[in-house]
Amino acid sequence: MRVLVTGAFGFVGGAVVRQLAAAGHQVWAFGRHVRGALPVDRVWTGDIRDSSALEPALDGVDAVCHLAALTRSRESLGRPEAHWEVNHGGMAALLDALAARPGRARVVFGSTAAVYGAPERQPIDERAAPAPGNPYGASKLAAEELLHERSAAGGPSAVVLRCFNAAGTGDVDEARIIPKALAVAAGRHPFLELNGDGSVVRDFVHVEDVARAYLLALEAAPAGRTYNVGATPASMREIIATVERVTGRPVPVEHRPAQPEAPRLVADTALIRRELGWRPERSDLGQLISDAWTSTS
Repeated sequence: MRVLVTGAFGFVGGAVVRQLAAAGHQVWAFGRHVRGALPVDRVWTGDIRDSSALEPALDGVDAVCHLAALTRSRESLGRPEAHWEVNHGGMAALLDALAARPGRARVVFGSTAAVYGAPERQPIDERAAPAPGNPYGASKLAAEELLHERSAAGGPSAVVLRCFNAAGTGDVDEARIIPKALAVAAGRHPFLELNGDGSVVRDFVHVEDVARAYLLALEAAPAGRTYNVGATPASMREIIATVERVTGRPVPVEHRPAQPEAPRLVADTALIRRELGWRPERSDLGQLISDAWTSTS
């Protein structure tokens, strides 16, 4: 297939591009800024909110992996409008541009576990009622709903992937716990600030395993499906201990007051395993951290 990847130069987008190209697909890249080299046939630059910039990039494509987004949940609390404009507005622009071309493409949308909020029942499966707790999750949920509405009205064939915490090779965003802990181990910061006692558990999945989920969703998922993509529950304490073991260096911690947050957010991935045969292959916590350390140190 000829596949356009939006957000192709981001952390997850780049991994998706490489996975699709390795599987033999012709990949086109769309992004606001070009960063690094990717195995793509064409590169388009533009604003995801601008349907006129998207239209030429969609000419002749069979499918779109839509990853262009603002993705920081805490940042969205201070910049809600920007997250809505990019995440929901970007989806609207993409769908408008697709509507202007012949044929029915497939859209695999990179959504987020943040749409669930903090449900009491764990692990979280796809039937859990969405209740996003921040503008990031709300904007992604609204984008999901818009995609399904347009699909039901004869628009693109839609598949949604709700990713938990992508990590691993090439992860340098120090707003996330693993890159920040590795930066402390590398000596770039004197200590790691940690809210509470470090017992909070989150679900982590290697970016290469995430990319394989996109490939399988593109090639084999029934239209209209939503899948969780997660793999390895780990507490903040476990992450710090594993970083110290992998790097052989200390990670000093400075504890801050605990914040009101869910004690445990873990994915139920039975559906994607059963329907698409997806299995995490590199998402062991030690492998995740080792790959992140090797690729950034």
